[in-house]
Amino acid sequence: MAQNVEIKAFIDDFEDFEEKVVKISDCALEIIHQHDIFFNCESGRLKLRIFDSNSGVLIGYTRADSDSPSLSSYLLSHTDDPHGIKELLTKSLGTVGEVKKERHLYFSGNTRIHIDKVEDLGTFVELEVVLGAEDTVGEGRKVARELMKELCISKDSLIDVAYIDMM
Repeated sequence: MAQNVEIKAFIDDFEDFEEKVVKISDCALEIIHQHDIFFNCESGRLKLRIFDSNSGVLIGYTRADSDSPSLSSYLLSHTDDPHGIKELLTKSLGTVGEVKKERHLYFSGNTRIHIDKVEDLGTFVELEVVLGAEDTVGEGRKVARELMKELCISKDSLIDVAYIDMM
């Protein structure tokens, strides 16, 4: 399974925060529209992410609910038939709910920085420090904390649950 260390936080001022991110980003902005459908499952979480291009990715993951940098383990399976997969999994497992968002994606080193405008919830940042085979969770947490400091993400703004849990 692939792994990363993650944090999620509320953002008060989208434009101000994005200016900070642009200064540390290694690449140009990519804007992605995502529609996530969460399915019932016995362990972890299972979601289908559908993109505007009618492609998608099925994501199975586990992550502890925590308001500090925490480990996430995940598996991905890409599909060119997300609507067929959605129908199959909805009929087989049932759904928990859906989340729609506009994601502004940046990279800084081995970290994906997502600035998310989540429908009906607000604006958030997610830092995902991607761990390589040789990287430790402690190293990932250190990178996340350094970026939190650099981007002025306070401990008070951190949230400990997924967007679907906030719906």
